[in-house]
Amino acid sequence: MMKAMKVYEALNWASSFLKKNDRDENAGELLLRHHMKLDRAQLFSRMQDMMPMDMQSSFIFNVHKHVAGIPVQYLMGKEEFYGRSFFVSEEVLIPRPETEELVVGVLDRVKKHFGNGSGSADETWSVVDVGTGSGAIAITLALENSLLNVHATDIAGESLEVAMDNAEALGADVEFLQGDLLLPFIEQDIKVDVVVSNPPYIPQKEYEGLSTVVKDFEPYRALVGGISGLEFYERFMDELPKVLKERAIVAFEVGMGQGEAVKALLEKTFPHSAVEVVLDINGKDRMVFALIG
Repeated sequence: MMKAMKVYEALNWASSFLKKNDRDENAGELLLRHHMKLDRAQLFSRMQDMMPMDMQSSFIFNVHKHVAGIPVQYLMGKEEFYGRSFFVSEEVLIPRPETEELVVGVLDRVKKHFGNGSGSADETWSVVDVGTGSGAIAITLALENSLLNVHATDIAGESLEVAMDNAEALGADVEFLQGDLLLPFIEQDIKVDVVVSNPPYIPQKEYEGLSTVVKDFEPYRALVGGISGLEFYERFMDELPKVLKERAIVAFEVGMGQGEAVKALLEKTFPHSAVEVVLDINGKDRMVFALIG
């Protein structure tokens, strides 16, 4: 029979077990806080408490699951993004901190490129988040700037269900459409002001070398961008001119080393645009922005 543990003993066991199995020790604290429904300060104030046996069993079970490769976020069913908690499942990519920087870049450029509006209540700008997954980008944009009329597309209905649950939980007004890239807008001849996307961009040959935590559990369709990793950006170049207004913004997240290639694609498609490759907080090329018109 399993020995009952105090909170600090459970945390020490998890940290040691995770480290021994080449997993991030911090996952133990995240899972413990999740099971005990405590924030960090509360957890540390309860270190001498005995853990209820059923909670202890569930915690240990999930630590073993993480060692087997299942991401902590899927075990908890949530991830933080831009200060908000988003539902996640194996149908969607786990939101990353780098993508928060993409959102900041979009919000900043909307103000600079379009201005803050003339004060008219009905003056808004239409934004499309393509390949929305959990809805993190679309929902955050909608909540951070009320002048944005946000739409989001995804080819997978399962992903859209997660995104719609997040929008409802967070009170975000976002219209969700199922379809491949920008086709829902092309088919209806709808023009928009901003297109933002964090598309699949991992080259096929690099996919096999990914951590099992990513490769074996996050959706393949959200990760791999063809042989070169640039397949979706190249497809965007055919579709963007059909949906963008004369004055517009394009914002992409890109993989490391892809910035200049994506910039060249945008400059060829929109010769009179101002295209910029922006580094993330780690100094890697991560975002490409095009200001058009």
